[in-house]
Amino acid sequence: MIVIDSDHLSILQQNRSPQLSRLLAAMDQSVDTDFATTAISLEEQMRGWLAAINRTREVIDQPRYYARLTGLIDFYSRWQVIPFDESAAEMFLAHRQAGVRIGTMDLKIAAICLSKNSLLLSANLRDFEQVPGLRVENWLK
Repeated sequence: MIVIDSDHLSILQQNRSPQLSRLLAAMDQSVDTDFATTAISLEEQMRGWLAAINRTREVIDQPRYYARLTGLIDFYSRWQVIPFDESAAEMFLAHRQAGVRIGTMDLKIAAICLSKNSLLLSANLRDFEQVPGLRVENWLK
């Protein structure tokens, strides 16, 4: 299984990024065709649009943010979304106790990938390469 992080997902969502064709070609050429994302990536993006709605004081300005929120729900409905389960939580705690110091959300994503023995696609190699045993690649280059 290949897990796609938020930065790669956002390229797929934009549908007009110059990196889109590179990412789609790499996905097409991949031997592993089981692509998924995480509940953590969903949470990050969902929180972003909910915050935008809450910051917008004028009701007349809110429909565009609600449209983006419903678009996000539609986008994720077409993906396998891997939960942050007990196995991932145990991996998270073990790595935190071992001294891995990356962001909480990134470590949760890493823990999910480790618990599923999955490759992670992310442009954030600097942080994810600090997690022992995690396989991570950037397909946007």
